Amino acid sequence: MVKRELATVLMFEAHEKAGTVLFNQGDVGTSWYIILKGAVNVVIYGKGVVCTLHEGDDFGKLALVNDAPRAATIVLREDNCHFLRVDKEDFNRILRDVEANTVRLKEHGHDVLVLEKIPSKLPPQDGSAQTHYKYSVMAGTPEKMLEYLLESGMDNSQEEMPDTFLEDFILTHIIFMPSNHLCPTLMVHYHTRATNQGREQESGDFVLANKKRVVQFVQDWCHVSREAFYDDPTIGAFLEELHNAVLEDCQYCDALNEEAKIIFQLRQRPVSLLQNRDFESNKTPTKRKRRPSPSPSRSPNRSPNRSPSHSIASLGTKSDSDILDDVKTIKADDDSIFKVFCADHSYSTLKLKMDTPVKDIISHAANKLCLGNDLVLCEVKSNGERVVFAEEDLGITTGLSVNGQIFLAPRKHLESLTPLPEQDGPTEGTTALELLSSKDMAYQMTVYDWELLNSMHEYEMIYLVCGRHRFNKISANLDRFLRRFNEVQWWVASEMCLMQALNKRVQLLKKFIKLAEHCREYHNMNTFFAIVMGLSNIAVSRLSQTWEKLPNKLKKLYSGFETLMDPSRNHRAYRMTVSKMEQPVIPFMPLLMKDITFTHEGNKTYFDGLVNFEKMHMIAQTLRTIRLCKNKPFDSNLLEVKNSEDLRYYVRSLKAIDNQRILTQMSHRLEPRRT
Repeated sequence: MVKRELATVLMFEAHEKAGTVLFNQGDVGTSWYIILKGAVNVVIYGKGVVCTLHEGDDFGKLALVNDAPRAATIVLREDNCHFLRVDKEDFNRILRDVEANTVRLKEHGHDVLVLEKIPSKLPPQDGSAQTHYKYSVMAGTPEKMLEYLLESGMDNSQEEMPDTFLEDFILTHIIFMPSNHLCPTLMVHYHTRATNQGREQESGDFVLANKKRVVQFVQDWCHVSREAFYDDPTIGAFLEELHNAVLEDCQYCDALNEEAKIIFQLRQRPVSLLQNRDFESNKTPTKRKRRPSPSPSRSPNRSPNRSPSHSIASLGTKSDSDILDDVKTIKADDDSIFKVFCADHSYSTLKLKMDTPVKDIISHAANKLCLGNDLVLCEVKSNGERVVFAEEDLGITTGLSVNGQIFLAPRKHLESLTPLPEQDGPTEGTTALELLSSKDMAYQMTVYDWELLNSMHEYEMIYLVCGRHRFNKISANLDRFLRRFNEVQWWVASEMCLMQALNKRVQLLKKFIKLAEHCREYHNMNTFFAIVMGLSNIAVSRLSQTWEKLPNKLKKLYSGFETLMDPSRNHRAYRMTVSKMEQPVIPFMPLLMKDITFTHEGNKTYFDGLVNFEKMHMIAQTLRTIRLCKNKPFDSNLLEVKNSEDLRYYVRSLKAIDNQRILTQMSHRLEPRRT
């Protein structure tokens, strides 16, 4: 709440000249500052400069909190520094108001639940002019928050703006109250008996209402979690236990018959809940007709030492002919077939489950490759960079870079690992790319992206950001979608740099700009950003002779793209544009990952033993954004595409160079630097 209130009183302040003194040591504290741009030196009498603060750092708060003189002098280190400022009067008022509107529930002398009192927007039912309040959870123990939810948060349908506490709790419970903790606690609540000494009828009503609320929570849990609800064996065992308990109670109380039906239906995995999203059509994945080879094709004169890597999304689990099939959700117990290379580029092919931890991959690969001890598993990227995997990590095969490969080597020989020749990527561009319809290509790319987006569960974002090993879960479907963004981005840059003729390169540039525009028309913002970022790659943006020949109409269109991609004010231009789009929308996924990562890393999960539920609200809001984008299904039969099988194959098997050094060298050969 403090952050939200502070955001309403922030003032912008800018200073042009380095050396400007914001305040001196000993001055009365009047403001708190946050650095937006630039840097400042912190100077203390007799010590000189003790430290330098940069973007994102803050200073001046201590004097406001303690009502003390300034402890140091602040001097601008750079020209043109920007700050956000909160003045003392606003700062103190917010702290007072927050404390006045905070309700703390204690048990055994310790806080167990912290609530924020918020004025309700609904008029009082008794017609009085008195202000009514509702309470929002700020922090609490998992058990107490669940208890509060069951008692007061199960029905907010009368609110003008319903509280999201129930949905936020379910979307984020895996962080603070996993199913092996939540399920037993729910059973305890179900069997709770009245503790007061009131009338027997009142006690019976309390017990009955409590049992109904538990069943209602479980039903809501299933609706919100969907596939993840049934993929968890702990929840399956809990459903059976709860069903038996409800059936037993039904022998003495007919009022629970409806609850027994609800639990029975949930145990049958109802189709209405198990569709990828509860708004999706009942379309089943289709098998496409096999084609012996893709078209448009690449030049047959490709060097044998330079070829694209296999699709990392499947890592060999599908043959090329399977690329035409609809995307399926990758499960933890699916087989993953992949190669593990040695320093001499010999390799062994492994077939393991998707959730196999790194330490087990090392063990299997070491046995097949006859390697010694102290081994490390790492990814070697096409540029030679090595990324070592932690032994406890799992599901690493889907998170590789576009042309990355897995290597195993003794720790002391790690520096000797080099990329495979084929990791350099293609040496020839797509020969028939200029003949393809930009609109048809954008449509097929959108269909593919929509399938990728719907194959992932929002929980995968939490698994990836917080650590898959913490949950013993994979994020393969999210990895696949994120990799697609990088694949398209590098593909655009590669095709531009592989086009030798200037006039054809100009035509290709036109095509990519039109392709981006059609993707935006289809609300595919993920591929839109990928294409524009590919064109913004320094290897492409420096091709001045190519850009000079671009028609003014397309130059203006591309300038609008850059405005939409402006990262200032937390990508405000993009966020405003997407908020006005009708669903379905394929969002710019890297930005959502940035949002949830900043929320996780910038906010503690626990304060004084209590779950920081304001952080959970923010995480849930990001997950809800994805659900909102998928609020309506994408019509995959919207457009009749010519040569759809050929084009479908092509957009699902893009080949790219993901080595910036190679692309830059190619760019300089195309258009040498002007002297």
